[in-house]
Amino acid sequence: MRKSEPGVDGAAPPTLKILIAGGFGVGKTTLVGAVSEIPPLRTEERLTSAGVGVDDLAGTPEKTATTVAMDFGRITMDEAQLLLFGTPGQERFWFMWRDLLQGAVGAVVLVDTRRLDRSFAAVDFFDKYDLPYIVAANCFHGRQEYTAEQIASALALGPHIPVRMFDARSRDSVREVLLALLDHLITRAQPASA
Repeated sequence: MRKSEPGVDGAAPPTLKILIAGGFGVGKTTLVGAVSEIPPLRTEERLTSAGVGVDDLAGTPEKTATTVAMDFGRITMDEAQLLLFGTPGQERFWFMWRDLLQGAVGAVVLVDTRRLDRSFAAVDFFDKYDLPYIVAANCFHGRQEYTAEQIASALALGPHIPVRMFDARSRDSVREVLLALLDHLITRAQPASA
């Protein structure tokens, strides 16, 4: 991946703010860390007994930490600099999502099909605020039991919302998801044909 270079006219590449959202434990911190050109900023804290009865940790027995504010990373792709902001996944931190939304041009909603019910809040949020997004199903343990069509149907996504399979640990896989989001943003920006 290229570092930022001035264009032929000397202008810096455009900077695009992208949100990485989804429920608790779907891979947001992992995604940002896998692809960032800079050491990612992480605001993780250890899970403690104070969260018992507040945080729903079902299906994530291996989790020992959680994002309490955001993750931040940067990658340069196709002459654009993407600023990646990972949202906190636990419900008690969702109030921060509206602040993180400011200035964003698009989002990637990560889903874990083992706990798909945790994905509806992110989908509803971006639908409500009309922010373009794609859905990316993290293939835990290298496999995915459902097709993109089945995931789209389960989440009641419109036909214009792309669904991609990926591995949040793989730089190349994450890069493909980000390229799919950029393609989606370009498609949405084009005027509808008469």
